[in-house]
Amino acid sequence: MSEAPTTRERILEAAINVFSSKGYHDTRMDDIVEASQSSKGSIYFYFKSKQDIFLGLIDTFIGLLENRVSKIIDSEQKGSSQLPSINTEVISLFNQYRKLAKIVLIQAVGLGELFENRRRMVNDRFCDIIQKRLDRSVADESLPPMNTAIIARLWVGAMNELIIHWIYNPDFDLEQHLPDINQFFINSIKYQETK
Repeated sequence: MSEAPTTRERILEAAINVFSSKGYHDTRMDDIVEASQSSKGSIYFYFKSKQDIFLGLIDTFIGLLENRVSKIIDSEQKGSSQLPSINTEVISLFNQYRKLAKIVLIQAVGLGELFENRRRMVNDRFCDIIQKRLDRSVADESLPPMNTAIIARLWVGAMNELIIHWIYNPDFDLEQHLPDINQFFINSIKYQETK
């Protein structure tokens, strides 16, 4: 038997649905109160404002992403064997939390400096995770020497573009294309220019 969600979790879950259907600007705190079946007092106990709820959603998504990727990193021995597994887990997470992905990757764009900084923090943290895995693969010689900081940014940028395309095109099945996605990334990190 699963535990009932806490009030905070219920508020965030309701906010995901409201933000994803109405957008950030058109969402009112009253909409979230109604959708969460909470009182205004309960919501303001956990969150000072609509902006605070929105940032809480971004932080929740970052936490989920880091947790999933960390489990893969801890379970795989060779750094290079982790990379397709990371893609698989990231795509699975986005499929599971499609509405939250839309909020983090699309609605947070253009909402001001605070939101932009938080969105960039998501990218930076994910780039850091990928770079550390690539560094580990170079160190154990399962990958050739490379500029891991640049490769990690390229990888995250490419994945970001794919996921944004998927958010706007519900019929596009990311999991169906996973073999091609993994092959692209594997080829890109093993490529060495011939002299």
